[in-house]
Amino acid sequence: MLSSQIQNLNFTKTFRLLPPKPSIASRGKNCFPTFHKQRKCFPRNKTSLSLVASVSTGIDKPLLSETPYSEAVSVKATITVKITPRWFISSLGTLTQSADKILEIICKNLHLELVSSELDPKTGLEKDTIKSYNQTALGINNLIVVTLEANFNVPEGFGEIGAVLIENEHDREIFVDSVVLEGFPTGAVTISCNSWVQSKNDDPKKRIFFTTTSYLPVDTPNGLKRLREEELENLRGNGEGERQPFERIYDYDVYNDLGDPDTSDDLARPVLGGKEHPYPRRCRTGRPPTKTDPLSESRSDDIYVPRDEAFSWLKQASFGLNKLKALFRTIVPILGGLFGKEEFSSFTNIDLLFKEGTELPNSVKQFYDTDTLLPEIVRAFKKIKRLLKFDAPQLFDSDRFSWLKDEEFSRQTLAGLNPICIRLVREQEWPLKSELDPKIYGPPESLITKEIVEKEIGCSMTVEEALKKKRLFILDYHDLLLPYVAKVRELEGTTLYGSRTLFFLTDEGTLKPVAIELTRPQIGDKPQWKQVFTPVYDDSTAGWLWRLAKTHVVAHDSGIHQLISHWLRTHCCVEPYVIASNRQLSEMHPIYRLLRPHFRFTMEINAFARLQLINGGGTIEKTFSPGKYSMEISSVIYDKLWRFDEEALPADLIKRYYIKFTIH
Repeated sequence: MLSSQIQNLNFTKTFRLLPPKPSIASRGKNCFPTFHKQRKCFPRNKTSLSLVASVSTGIDKPLLSETPYSEAVSVKATITVKITPRWFISSLGTLTQSADKILEIICKNLHLELVSSELDPKTGLEKDTIKSYNQTALGINNLIVVTLEANFNVPEGFGEIGAVLIENEHDREIFVDSVVLEGFPTGAVTISCNSWVQSKNDDPKKRIFFTTTSYLPVDTPNGLKRLREEELENLRGNGEGERQPFERIYDYDVYNDLGDPDTSDDLARPVLGGKEHPYPRRCRTGRPPTKTDPLSESRSDDIYVPRDEAFSWLKQASFGLNKLKALFRTIVPILGGLFGKEEFSSFTNIDLLFKEGTELPNSVKQFYDTDTLLPEIVRAFKKIKRLLKFDAPQLFDSDRFSWLKDEEFSRQTLAGLNPICIRLVREQEWPLKSELDPKIYGPPESLITKEIVEKEIGCSMTVEEALKKKRLFILDYHDLLLPYVAKVRELEGTTLYGSRTLFFLTDEGTLKPVAIELTRPQIGDKPQWKQVFTPVYDDSTAGWLWRLAKTHVVAHDSGIHQLISHWLRTHCCVEPYVIASNRQLSEMHPIYRLLRPHFRFTMEINAFARLQLINGGGTIEKTFSPGKYSMEISSVIYDKLWRFDEEALPADLIKRYYIKFTIH
C-alpha cells in the first residue's frame, strides 16, 4: 500500500517516517536523514538518499540506498578579531596607523584549519584538516573589531566540523572572538573562541577551539577525543618552571607569597595551606623562593594568571579606576603617619571628607621628585588643592547622625555589609557560654544575664518565652576573635576584643539591640576582663560607652565581612574550583560551559588581592583591627567553619537557624 503511494510521488529525494531524534551523543555519526513534509535535511556525511521502490517486489516498505553526494561543499568562514589599544602600540608602535595596515597584519598572520569530528573509516585515524585556500579582510569597525573571511572546499565524507585550529604567525598575541562557518546544508556552525591566540614564537602549538556542541567525555566523537585530551594536558602543564604571561596553565599552590621576609622581618607571614594553617589553594606561579625563607615565594609587581583569566581591556580600564579610587583612600592614613598628624581630631574633620575632601599638607612637596610616596600620583595631582573627596553615605541625606542610633545599628546588621553572620539563639544555648579553654581564656560564662535581657525587652515576655518563640538573635564573634586578642594588642595603634551582641525581635518585626559584651582574656598577670554594655539614653558617659561598644561591634562585623564573608567565601574558596574545572572539564563539557561565565576574572581579582590587599603590609592589614594576623584568622575560621555542602541556600540559612559554631 505504501509502495503504491510512493510510486505516485515523482521524487528522487523523498521522505521516510521520522525516527527518534538523534541525541547529542549521536551527532557526527553516520545516520539516515530525517525529512518532515517538504523540509529537506541532508545527511552529515554529504551523501543523498535515493528512494527505490518496485511494484514487482511486492514489498510495501521503501528501499533506501546511499549514493555519493555529487559535489564538495564550499564553506565560508567569518572570523571576528578584537584588538586593543595595547595591541596597537605593541604591534604597530602608534595608534595612528591606517586601518589597511591593521587588516594586512591580521589577515596575513592568522591561519584557520577545519577539523572533522569523525575518523577516516578506511584507516581508523583522524582525517586531515582542511586549510583555507583564500583569506581576505572584510573590514574594521571603530578600530576595535576586525572581520576576516576564509574559504574552504569541504570534500564529501569529511563529516561534521567538530573544531578549528588557529595559528598566529604574528609576533604578538591576537584576540579571536568567534568563527562562523556558513555553507553546510545543515546550517551554520558557530565556534565561540573568546580567547587570545599566542604567537607561534611563544607557543608553537596551534590553538584548539571546539564548536558550541557540548559532549560528555563518553559521548565525544572519535575524531575529537585526542584533541580533547591534548587540550586538557596543555592546560594542566607539568608543574615545573616559572609561569609566563602568555601561558594558559592551571596548577595548584599554597598561599606562600603573602609575606616579604627579604624586605623586612616584620613582613614575614606564615604559609597558608597545610596542616598547621589549612587554606584553599591558589594558582601556581612558579616564582623562585625568597632568600630569607625557602618556603615563601618571592613577590613581583605582576602575578601570573592564566591568559584567559585576565581582564579584557574594557574590564581592566573599569577595574583600574576602582583600584585608583581605593588607592587614593588608603593615602589618608599613610599621609597621617608620614607627617605626624592625627587622622581625625573631631567629627567635623570626618564631615570634611564628604564635603570638601582632604587637603594635602604643604610638606608633601618634598616627595614630588622622590620615590618615597607614590610620586606619579602626587605629581599628577600636585596642582589640585584637595585630592581626596569621599562619597557621602546615602543615609546622610535624611539624617547625618542616624549612624549613632540603635535602629540604624540593628538595620545594618541585616541590610549592611555582612548580613550572613547573625543567627538564632537556641533554648539549649542559654545561658550563653564560651567553649574556649577556661584555663587559657578565663571563666566561660557570659555576663549577659536573664535580668539584663528582661530589663531591656520590657515586661512583654521572659527570656524563656523569647527563646521559645525564637525572638532572640546573636552576632557572636566572641570565640572567633578572643584567641587573637592578646597577639593583636601587642601591635601598635590597634586593639581587639571578643564580642557578643544580643538582639530582640520586636512585635513590629525589627531588631532591637539588647546588650553587647566585650571580653579581653588573661594577658600576663592581668586577669580576664569582660563587661556588658546596654542602651543608655539618660546618662552622657554611659551613653557614649554604649556607642563605643557598638563601634567595636561594627569594626568586628566589617572585618569578618571582608576577611571571611567576602574574601574567603566569595573569592578564595572559589579559586580551586576554577583551577579544577579547567584541568578536568573540557571546553566541550556542558558543566564547564555553565560555570565559565561565573568563574571568569575571579583569578585576576584574587591575584590583585595577593599583590596589594591581603599581603603583608597591604590595605587589609593597615585598615583592619587584627593587623598582621588578619589572614591567619581567616585560615583558622576556614578550618573550623567552612563546609562545601553548607555554603549554598537553603543549607546556609538552616545552619544559622539551628547550629552554633565555635573555634577551640
